[in-house]
Amino acid sequence: MKFILLSALSIVLFASCTTIDVYEKNTFFSKHEWNSTEKPSFTFTVKDTAALYNIYIVLRHEDAYRYNNLWVNVTTQGPDGAASTQQLQLQLGDNSKGWLGSGMDDIYQHMIRITRAPIPLKKGDYHFSLQHIMREDPLQHILNAGVRVEKATP
Repeated sequence: MKFILLSALSIVLFASCTTIDVYEKNTFFSKHEWNSTEKPSFTFTVKDTAALYNIYIVLRHEDAYRYNNLWVNVTTQGPDGAASTQQLQLQLGDNSKGWLGSGMDDIYQHMIRITRAPIPLKKGDYHFSLQHIMREDPLQHILNAGVRVEKATP
């Protein structure tokens, strides 16, 4: 009897661990430089339309990065096929506080929310692409850029 209960509990716990509440994917840049012609793209499938979601840009850079910000074009295409592009300034640091992200040695990571509040998403595939629009090209000391989508906690 104990074996059956233990087996049933294991199956329930295993099944609950297969639910994905977070999507994150990053593109790594060789030579630690991001060329403006490189437009990393990401695809995420929404199944739970009852949930609200937060969307983030994830960025890692070296301490030698020369700017307090990063300008990017974020293009999003939803399940209906309509695409839109946002031009965003990502604040990475300031002169009084230094880098705003978390750091280890000379590497800093930023997870910057690009939705003002949690948003509902329709069922289906969403496609994201990122392109830096800084004057420096290629943009030096950038290790990777990516997208993170997570269910908002109530």
